[in-house]
Amino acid sequence: MSLAPPLVEFHDVTVAYGRRPVLWNVDLTISEPCLFGVVGPNGAGKSTLLKAALGLVPLAGGMVRLFGQPLERVRRRVGYVPQRETVDWDFPVSVMDVVLMGTYSRVGWLRRPAAAERAVARESLARVGLEDLADRQIGRLSGGQQQRVFLARALAQQADVYFLDEPMAGVDARSQEQILAVLSGLRDAGKLVIVVHHDLRAVTDWFDAVALIDMRLVAAGPTRETLTPDNLRRTYAGAIDVLDEVGRAVQRRSRTP
Repeated sequence: MSLAPPLVEFHDVTVAYGRRPVLWNVDLTISEPCLFGVVGPNGAGKSTLLKAALGLVPLAGGMVRLFGQPLERVRRRVGYVPQRETVDWDFPVSVMDVVLMGTYSRVGWLRRPAAAERAVARESLARVGLEDLADRQIGRLSGGQQQRVFLARALAQQADVYFLDEPMAGVDARSQEQILAVLSGLRDAGKLVIVVHHDLRAVTDWFDAVALIDMRLVAAGPTRETLTPDNLRRTYAGAIDVLDEVGRAVQRRSRTP
């Protein structure tokens, strides 16, 4: 019996903006459901890696496969939460309307969502703790609430792989805990969740595996094995004291049963 293809596979992926390479010959394979972090310094190409997987930027070389297929064949199985700063929050739309957009891949853009889709949207809002704000205009929410609305939209899509670009950036501690709890629940339900994240300490506490990116792939694998002081130094040019502290914390956890 043949083995199932990897959930996500990047093979020799190169992306350039103009003549400036942002990603260079990245090879990365994720075969099992998990909570997977993508970390690295600013401008390292982390968000570009997600956009390359989603077809949002052209590839200068290489290929990406999802479930062994090109994205076009499996798009309905893929959810995406963009960076909050890329969204027009003044657009006159309600929280419920935003979450219902996650159902359009199933019902189509020309058909109005029915009772079943609205039930999925309400359940998704409940999972992120915002069911009481369904009728509020999206721009009237706090930053953390806005991010949770976009997470609820992805949940309503009922995907198998989720890509999230800095979902905890600029949110309050309560929203961060709720977001991480939801993402962990997706992982426990057999989903692959790939998250661009900047807080190395949170990565050590929450993420099963991690990729260190600095234009190239520096290292990837289980978090405790990958976030070593040496790998962190190879990834980050500065903040050595912080990196040493994180590396020591990971090593201590790796010795804890």
